[in-house]
Amino acid sequence: MNVKGCAAIVTGGGSGMGAETGRFLAKAGAKVALLDVNVEGARAIAKEIGGLALECDVTDAASGETAVAKAREAHGPARICINCAGVAPAKRIVGRDGPMPLEDFKRVIDINLVGTFNITRLAAADMYKLDPVGDSGERGVVIFTASIAAYEGQIGQAGYSASKGGVVSLTLQAAREFASVGIRVATIIPGLIGTPMLLGMPQEVQESLAQQVPFPKRFGRPDEYSKLVMHIIDNEMINGACIRLDGAIRMQPK
Repeated sequence: MNVKGCAAIVTGGGSGMGAETGRFLAKAGAKVALLDVNVEGARAIAKEIGGLALECDVTDAASGETAVAKAREAHGPARICINCAGVAPAKRIVGRDGPMPLEDFKRVIDINLVGTFNITRLAAADMYKLDPVGDSGERGVVIFTASIAAYEGQIGQAGYSASKGGVVSLTLQAAREFASVGIRVATIIPGLIGTPMLLGMPQEVQESLAQQVPFPKRFGRPDEYSKLVMHIIDNEMINGACIRLDGAIRMQPK
């Protein structure tokens, strides 16, 4: 799909991979709406790229519906939906203070999995009504963001691993459901990416983690994630796929 002139929605667009993806899409000519609970961060990126910043709690149905409606009013229905919003808190199932509070687990599932589903259902409903484009009759592209924790969850990543595993499992199901109307779905599975969350760790911790990557021995960059986003959008044979972006790392238990 040619992104020029297309409306695009990016969740988690105020920082990290979401912000960088917004930049790539805008540079390619897309009309970009950045959704984020941190609306100030989204506004800064939107000002930079000439996009639209919208406050959105992806876990809340009304908030998602309002944000997608505002994006639609400004840019038209989106043909591109990139789900980057997520959190990665660390907590054991049973820790020193006893069992993990159930609300802590639910929060991660709500943001990472339910939030992805929430915005996808709304964006896809709009895509259903669009005219098909190209020889194959494509209407849109949806991209999820999972994590290598979906496969190699480390100790202390119960909520994160479960939520990202759910995103992986949703990929093929959604791709099959949307296939009849020409909407593709794919998931990017990042490894250690140099986002603010990771770069906020002590330097010695960063260096230790980077050395665990077989090659190249460094963190991935947000722009490498965004380049893969752009390729998935362009390559219509990528559908129902989960693509690792991790330098061949396989995380150890801890």
